Amino acid sequence: MTSPLPDHQPQTSDLSVDLGSPSLFLNRELSWLQFNLRVLEEAEDPRHPLLERVKFLAIFATNLDEFFMVRVSGLRRQIAGGAAEIPPDAMTPADQMLAICRELTVHLERHYACWKNELFPRLREAGIHVLHMHELDQRERESLRQYFSREIFPTLTPLAFDPTHPFPHISNLSFNLAVVVNDPDRGECFARVKLPDVFRRLVSVPGHDEAAPKNKELEGRQKSQRFVWLEEIVADNLDLLFPGLEIVASYPFRVTRDAEVTIKDDEAPDLITAVEEQLELQDFSSAVRLELDATTPQHIAEILTKNLQLPSYLVYTGDDPIGVAGVMELTSLDRPDLKDAPFQPSIPAFLSKGGILNAIRHEDLLLYHPFDSFMPVVDFIREAANDPNVLAIKQTLYRVNPRSPIVDALMEARVNGKQVAVLVELKARFDEENNIEWARKLEDEGVHVIYGVRGLKTHTKVCLVIRRDADGIRRYVHLGTGNYNVVTSRIYTDLSYFTCDPVIGTDVSDLFNALTGYSRKNAYARLLVAPTTLRREMIARIDREIHHHREHGGGHLSFKMNALVDKPCIQALYRASQAGVKIDLQVRGICCLRPGVPGVSETITVRSVVGRFLEHARIYYFHNAGQHEVLLGSADLMPRNLDRRVELLFPVLHPQWRDTLINDILAVGLRDNVQARRLLPDGRYERLHPLDGVQAVDSQEWLLTRWKPELKKDPASIK
Repeated sequence: MTSPLPDHQPQTSDLSVDLGSPSLFLNRELSWLQFNLRVLEEAEDPRHPLLERVKFLAIFATNLDEFFMVRVSGLRRQIAGGAAEIPPDAMTPADQMLAICRELTVHLERHYACWKNELFPRLREAGIHVLHMHELDQRERESLRQYFSREIFPTLTPLAFDPTHPFPHISNLSFNLAVVVNDPDRGECFARVKLPDVFRRLVSVPGHDEAAPKNKELEGRQKSQRFVWLEEIVADNLDLLFPGLEIVASYPFRVTRDAEVTIKDDEAPDLITAVEEQLELQDFSSAVRLELDATTPQHIAEILTKNLQLPSYLVYTGDDPIGVAGVMELTSLDRPDLKDAPFQPSIPAFLSKGGILNAIRHEDLLLYHPFDSFMPVVDFIREAANDPNVLAIKQTLYRVNPRSPIVDALMEARVNGKQVAVLVELKARFDEENNIEWARKLEDEGVHVIYGVRGLKTHTKVCLVIRRDADGIRRYVHLGTGNYNVVTSRIYTDLSYFTCDPVIGTDVSDLFNALTGYSRKNAYARLLVAPTTLRREMIARIDREIHHHREHGGGHLSFKMNALVDKPCIQALYRASQAGVKIDLQVRGICCLRPGVPGVSETITVRSVVGRFLEHARIYYFHNAGQHEVLLGSADLMPRNLDRRVELLFPVLHPQWRDTLINDILAVGLRDNVQARRLLPDGRYERLHPLDGVQAVDSQEWLLTRWKPELKKDPASIK
């Protein structure tokens, strides 16, 4: 096996540099904002089909919702409590909050400009009209009034605010109207109307049958589609809600609340009940953002901010519409001409016959989703559920889609008499309710359900099948970088690895015993497991690379991950760079390491790919003096993953799959000069472009068209 890149010879460096200096670290929150800006850049990119650009615009907005619910809320709690968690870059919570607000001002201006100046008019050109009520004719408005009276009106509850009516509770992420009415007896009054979330934000204008716009490409093929925002329909018919009163005005607004679920495990006699109670309280948590329409007058804004107890810097005023994420609904339209060309994930030939358990028994298998279908993972569990020789199945579940064939297979296995144990992580953020529902359904079928480990989240992705083969008991293992989720497997890039390696199988058995019982095992033969050994083993491997490089040269590290935040790991990479080791990092999201700093990180490059699929795989490659080592797994190099989660990394032992990971997956990402951005020392990213005479490489497109790995022999055909 050869390294995909040339050796890099040792360089002289100033080893006296303080690698703990705050100046050597980028701020986590600002780095995340840079990632979300890269998402917005995809919405701005005219090379994408129109509805794909709309999708990226909506993702930018929903990402920002989560950022406020989790990260900004955390900073606000630190500011209020005075107990600051100072990050490696040494910014105080107040400094971070100020920097976030400054940065977001620019980002939101670009976001609104992208919608109003680019996507909104181009949608109209394509026959997709997002209209205001005043643009509709009388017949259309009357049709919508009838729809309002029939469907929407019965669900609305106007809430007054005056000395006899307390300020109404505003639930998280709800859309609302602040309504001003004129009462003949009491004068102007204030009321709040919440828009029901059971309706789509964009309502189709009924009875419209207009021909397609005069566009030769669309003529005779598409019909114009017209939509109006739900809040405008409600605002246009407020007279039905407030009969006998004059409707002075109405103004849309939206509130974001702290969504962190904090469970004190040692105080909770029943974890599932404790999580449910926290979810009920979550909607009454502190507000962390107020979004207002630009037309909202000052006195209305003051009523809202005062009663929500929000400082002015957490009030965001923008052009209509607020909550632009609603445009995601347009991506469900049947307009293939405005979307990426569909693709069919492949099922490798080595899985085409003989069954997946038979294939794994003879050779390790690697799948790269979504280029490879996720169905073999489902089939692995289904086959085990129905195989009379399978004795037990053990699995972790972190995020599961609402209609999950994985869970169905686990319940089927129990019906078929298998021993089934499932660890369902109840504290998976924003999936708590879904996971509680699945946990109870599994329990109803007699599955042994474990709700997690005290004080930790179980984030690792592993399934263990124990089977009685002709030559004895054998463990079949699936290890992955992504969730057991059929839906996200189509849009996230993740790796699946199947093996019958007896050492890994024993390690996985020991891990499940630690998760389900009282085992204190904290060292494994081949697995790197957090929070016990993972950080230490990763840093030891980086130090090993430094040693080999000083002895022989040719040191090379190539890591692919979602985020790089952990200070000790970053310092280890700085030491390796000072020793001259070549370091190529592909970090999709947050990166707190500064590349290209003289005397510290001159040999480090950091790239980020944002494209059609969400880069989600974690791959860690070590040149190791020619004895190449590749680790895969669920863990990013972040304090939360290394200290507060159960994570694992595992070695890829199969030489061919190791070659594939190094020379195909990692290498094509490093060649990307279309969708990749390069991180600069100051924390900004610059987009890469093909140089003259250099082939343009879009790594995801390359994998869509060329990813067809095959084993040198078909394990399913081996007798």
